[in-house]
Amino acid sequence: MIDENGYRKNVGIILCNSKNELLICKRFRENSWQFPQGGFEESESAESAMYRELFEEIGLSNKDVKILGKTKNWLKYDLPKKYQRSTNNKLCVGQKQIWFLLKLITNESSINLSKSKKPEFDAWEWSSVTKPLEIVINFKKNVYKSALEELLPIIKN
Repeated sequence: MIDENGYRKNVGIILCNSKNELLICKRFRENSWQFPQGGFEESESAESAMYRELFEEIGLSNKDVKILGKTKNWLKYDLPKKYQRSTNNKLCVGQKQIWFLLKLITNESSINLSKSKKPEFDAWEWSSVTKPLEIVINFKKNVYKSALEELLPIIKN
């Protein structure tokens, strides 16, 4: 689902544990870490896209998490030219994302990176709130910064 400006609708997921550490995941067979994220399917709401991606990427269901908050507006990033591609004859120049802050309310043993036929990640860890900004790929940094600035005050209160 690419909009008229070339941005693909997407959700981002910031999952925290009881210690307010954040889940980061290593992309499959790469040395690249990020938060779970993924695109919308046809006529899907942001919340339903988030739950579907949560299950597909890290194996959690709505019973495993509590929604603490979400960004008020779309956050956008541009893809470098080498990552831009056409879908249905529309060039995707970047992503526009609604970010969710979730709290894990079940045991972390529920996290399962192998629920999808084509797993996105092959490792995960809990990190400090500052680490994601240090390790995420450069073109996503501003979106991560905006999402974290908007949502982290929720868990600090």
